[in-house]
Amino acid sequence: MAHCGSARAADQGAAALFLTALILADQYRQAASYVDLILKGAKPGDLPVQLPTKYELIVNLKTAKALGLTISEAFLQIADEVIE
Repeated sequence: MAHCGSARAADQGAAALFLTALILADQYRQAASYVDLILKGAKPGDLPVQLPTKYELIVNLKTAKALGLTISEAFLQIADEVIE
């Protein structure tokens, strides 16, 4: 499984079977909350490290077919995007 920074980057990773992509809007919200806390006087060094909490799952059926793999319908239903 590959990891990429956004769904747009997934287009460049066409050979990958599965990709996870950060949801950038969620990252921007987290950054904005940090800025708000800092502007209100919090010390940056005292703030906890925040990790991404939301990802997109992208399944590449072209690659699956090339590898002779069948991806279950149930798995495809939980994918955020399917590349055909």
